[in-house]
Amino acid sequence: MDREVQNKHKKGMTKRKKRQRRKIIIVVIVVLLALLMIPLAFSWSKYDKMGKVVINDKEVKINELSPETKKAMKSYENIALFGLDNRDMGSLERGNSDTIIVVSINKDSGEIKMASVYRDTYLDIDENKFRKANAAYANGGPKQAIDMLNKNLDLNITDYVSVDFGALVEAVDLLGGIEIDELDAGEAKWLNAYVDDTVKNTGYEDYVGYVSAGENVHLNGVQATAYARIRYVGLDYGRTERQREVITKMFEKAKQCDLMTLNKMMDEMLPQISTSLSPTELIGLASGVAKYHMGENTGFPFDKESGDVGSLGDMVIPIDLESNVIQLHKFLYDNEEYTPSQTVKELSETIHANTGY
Repeated sequence: MDREVQNKHKKGMTKRKKRQRRKIIIVVIVVLLALLMIPLAFSWSKYDKMGKVVINDKEVKINELSPETKKAMKSYENIALFGLDNRDMGSLERGNSDTIIVVSINKDSGEIKMASVYRDTYLDIDENKFRKANAAYANGGPKQAIDMLNKNLDLNITDYVSVDFGALVEAVDLLGGIEIDELDAGEAKWLNAYVDDTVKNTGYEDYVGYVSAGENVHLNGVQATAYARIRYVGLDYGRTERQREVITKMFEKAKQCDLMTLNKMMDEMLPQISTSLSPTELIGLASGVAKYHMGENTGFPFDKESGDVGSLGDMVIPIDLESNVIQLHKFLYDNEEYTPSQTVKELSETIHANTGY
């Protein structure tokens, strides 16, 4: 893409879109998995580089789940991954979580599944306070965001990892870049349009070159970050698919890295990470790392409509929440017998009454 075309794209963006460009992707799972893969290299000195929010498991809100649902979830470790851009605030304890991913690790098989919750999904973020899902983090930090996921989706999450998107560029480059199976013309156009902005916002000065559409396209850190930020091809639904693709590619390469590279990744990225996981919990998860492998991934809600909800503006509306949560439990836990809690049923009815869907 030549500079004239690129500038034309920039001039056509509204001020609102320009603000949104800075608040996109954070790929965080690779950070967690890097930690899990190198327990021998992990130390308190590295752990102290991260931001930490202690979350008391007993204070986390979890719905009254049926015995069958609890049994189905018992063999899984669930972690909430949040991506936000809080460089101006200097903290990862507040801000809209523009990337929300539920990661489910099957402790028996080692399969890892991911479900992106679309950031504009109309959900109850507090006590009968229906807003976009990403507002939960801004209102009450990771604890409220976890509670929001548990309440609306009948989950039992107690831990999280949050990362600023500036960490992604360095991580991809330390991995030697990633290969995207197929990059179409529309994606290539917008990826290149995002490049200069990504360089400016991350402070990464060594970037060279644009990319062309094709198969098995190699992306460096800046390019991969720009690719994961695209929202004009497939809207937010396509964007979350690209985010999960980048995560999967990074995971595959991270498993092949030597300890020196993984240690360097940790040193570069840990200051841009916040978590509730303790070193003991990380090492406990690491015990199964040899069998970890990426499974399927999806977006939530499965069945949805996009439309204005009063003064709140455009939302992603589940149709309906109850049936979507049933599909989610089938996807994450292979649970064909899951029955929604009374809380989810009531929330589903309220969303229908408020939106007509």
